[in-house]
Amino acid sequence: MASPLSPARAGSPASDSAPIGTGAVERDPFFDNAKYLAIVLVAVGHSWEPLPDSGRVVEALYTFVYAFHMPVFIVIAGYFSRGFDLSPKRVWRLFTGVLVPYATFEVAYTLFHRAVEDPGFPLTPTDPYWILWFLPALFLWRITTPFWQLVRWPVPLALAVAALASMSTGVGDDLQLMRVLQFLPFFVLGLRLRPEHFAYLRRAWVRVAALPVLLVALLVAYWSVPRVSTSWLFRSYSARELEEPVWTGAAMTLLMFAAALVLGACFLAWVPRRRLWMTALGAGTLYGYLLHGFLIRGARYLGGYEDPFFETQAGRIAVTLAAALLVTALCTPPVRRALRYVVEPRMGWALRAGGGTGPGSPTYAQPSEKNS
Repeated sequence: MASPLSPARAGSPASDSAPIGTGAVERDPFFDNAKYLAIVLVAVGHSWEPLPDSGRVVEALYTFVYAFHMPVFIVIAGYFSRGFDLSPKRVWRLFTGVLVPYATFEVAYTLFHRAVEDPGFPLTPTDPYWILWFLPALFLWRITTPFWQLVRWPVPLALAVAALASMSTGVGDDLQLMRVLQFLPFFVLGLRLRPEHFAYLRRAWVRVAALPVLLVALLVAYWSVPRVSTSWLFRSYSARELEEPVWTGAAMTLLMFAAALVLGACFLAWVPRRRLWMTALGAGTLYGYLLHGFLIRGARYLGGYEDPFFETQAGRIAVTLAAALLVTALCTPPVRRALRYVVEPRMGWALRAGGGTGPGSPTYAQPSEKNS
């Protein structure tokens, strides 16, 4: 996955609550709230993965959540990338906000894995560690934004790219390119959305209709558990790799896109629009995203899931609540202040003298531009 919002920081995952380049300084609570709720779903979903004999109910919930939580994050990231261009200002922010944290956490997770699981675990920068795939994906999506802003039918074209990838056997593993291509339509869709599209979800009838739709989706997820592989939802594999007919790749691409679109809209319809206790946490979702993996993988590798308690319903509920509370804590201002230099590095020292003083160029290290 995953952080979009206010005074624009074009390099942070989903990190701006106003479109890049607008000069706006007010964050929109709706998007901060949406990001916080989405990152809770991400962490909860990851916490369910190591559960022993999780049962059909948890598997159904897992399928339901995975059908839309990352698409929602990616759509919002695309929405706040609408003003991205290849100017030095934007490219520098993209480098410091995405590639530098990716390199830092790739090393950190590798060392962590060596310490708790496998001393010989290799450092592979072109093969992102678990959750880190989102950062190089965001870099590739954003760097191609000018192209998607130029073509006439960007979303259908991106869907065609995703469908072809799902039917292909030639997409390599570097940077989890299969995932990058299959999730691409959601980013491009975000580029095409406007404020009025999100405003439409505020209508009372949309919110009322969302409830039965979500209920039906849960029932479909429960039905699908023994019948359809959840591996489709990861978008990491082609149809052939999943031992399915090639044509099913295109069919599943379109089906999952439609399902994510509907469920994502239902989710967003119920996201609060006003400022709440969770709003401030929405600005720190990048921290929650990057850090929660240490806790979940640590618990898994150190045997935390082996207690028979976690085979019970009470144990599964406890894991769910613990994941939600932990990722919430990781999004708080104290964590952000302590780790800002790692997650959002200010690298003005790396610029050559006068490199950021041209017309329209920013003072790159200004705190006001570092808001996610």
